[in-house]
Amino acid sequence: MIEKLNQYEDVRQLKLRSSAAITECGSSFSDLLHSRINSNGNLQFSRHAAERVSERGIEMSDSFLNDLQSAVEKARSKGAKDVVIISERGAFIVNVPNNTVVTTMSGNEMKDNIFTKIDSAVLL
Repeated sequence: MIEKLNQYEDVRQLKLRSSAAITECGSSFSDLLHSRINSNGNLQFSRHAAERVSERGIEMSDSFLNDLQSAVEKARSKGAKDVVIISERGAFIVNVPNNTVVTTMSGNEMKDNIFTKIDSAVLL
C-alpha cells in the first residue's frame, strides 16, 4: 500500500512539473510573439519577400516604406488579415496581424497573376 502511494506521489509530482513547464513555455512564447509583432511598429519583410525585392530590383525608399506602412495601418483599421498592396512599383502581400510583407512582385509580373488567400486590397 505504501508503495502505491509513493508511485502515486511520483506521478503527481511529474504532472505538476510538466504543467509548470508548459505554462512557462507558453508565457515565454507569448511574450516572444508579442515582442516580435510589436517591434517598433515597423513593417517587417520576411526573408522570402526581401529576396524577391532584391531579385526583382524593386526600389525601396523611406517614403515608399512609409506609404506601405500607412496602407497596412488603414487595412488593419478595417479588420484586414491578409492584404495585397498594389503600387506602381509592384504588389506586396502583407500579413497584417504580424505586420510582415510575405512576398512581392514587380509591376510586370502582376499582369497574369492571381492573388489568393487575401481578404483586402489597397491601391497606392
